[in-house]
Amino acid sequence: MRAFVLSTSRQVAIAGCVAGAALWLGVSTASMLVNVMSLSKGDQEVARTQAKYERWIADRQARLNSAVAQLNATNGSIDELAAEVEKRHAALALLLTDFKDAPGAAQALAPALNKAATASTSADPVRRVEMVRASQERLIAAADTYAKGRADRLRLAFRLAGLSPQTYMPRGGALGGPLIEAKDPRALAAVLDVDEGFAERIQHAALNVSEAQAMSKAAETLPLAKPTVAGAKSSGFGVRFDPFTRRPAFHSGLDFGGGFMTPVLSTAPGVVSFTGVRSGYGNTVEIDHGRGFKTRYAHLQAIAVRPGQRIAVGQRVGGMGSTGRSTGVHLHYEIWVNGRAQNPDRFVRAGEYVQQSS
Repeated sequence: MRAFVLSTSRQVAIAGCVAGAALWLGVSTASMLVNVMSLSKGDQEVARTQAKYERWIADRQARLNSAVAQLNATNGSIDELAAEVEKRHAALALLLTDFKDAPGAAQALAPALNKAATASTSADPVRRVEMVRASQERLIAAADTYAKGRADRLRLAFRLAGLSPQTYMPRGGALGGPLIEAKDPRALAAVLDVDEGFAERIQHAALNVSEAQAMSKAAETLPLAKPTVAGAKSSGFGVRFDPFTRRPAFHSGLDFGGGFMTPVLSTAPGVVSFTGVRSGYGNTVEIDHGRGFKTRYAHLQAIAVRPGQRIAVGQRVGGMGSTGRSTGVHLHYEIWVNGRAQNPDRFVRAGEYVQQSS
């Protein structure tokens, strides 16, 4: 066995070596940290620029992959893109047939139709297809806007007349038209062979068109027209001072002033239910319009129709006079719904609104 004695000098030497090593390690570490933290602004800008270009390249690569995938899905064929456009055209044509002869439809759709007609002027086939597709989107948007506006105006006209629009819609909410027979847009997309989003827009526009058509047909059967083209309203519906007794009394109709034998016109199609003299009314014509609606035209000088005769809207039923309980030549006009007298002025105003919105 050997023994080592750590003398004071040896201890000092060992401690010096350890301190030297620690100092070298600290200096090296500090130098490395200083180098890392002292990157120049130029180096930092280069790093940021490199990261930006890497993101830009990744984004362009993603778009390229998407385009390639789309081209692969369509086999990269312009013919298939054109076929898709043609299918959309067929669906639009089916929708636009419902707009035939609709009031104001031609004016509302004319701008979109004109743009659609001039959409294929580009020389690039792909560009032409995209422009046609964009014009299709504008056309269906214009059709939907027109149909919804028309339906909304008719609903307001019904409310002006004091009627509920839903009462005059088909029972159960059933509406006609091949585009809304399929409740599920996916089923309609399969029938029309177009994408589901386009089929859903077609169906929405078709629903608005069908509602507007249903209310238009109902409005054509209601007494919304004026009973005479001449003369202003002279006495309204409700309580007034009786011209004979000078006491308050209920006036169940609307009076129109006019000249002797001014034509009196039917305000809706129907069947003449009565002609003759009624107490207080003088010579009178009554017309049954169905759905509980009846109209009465009183104080006539002449009667031009007979009971049981079918009458069209605007057809002459007699001439204005002053027969019965009357103070002068005028027409007394009444509207009855299910046996109750209604304010004719509301129906006249509703009819004027319908004419303005057409």
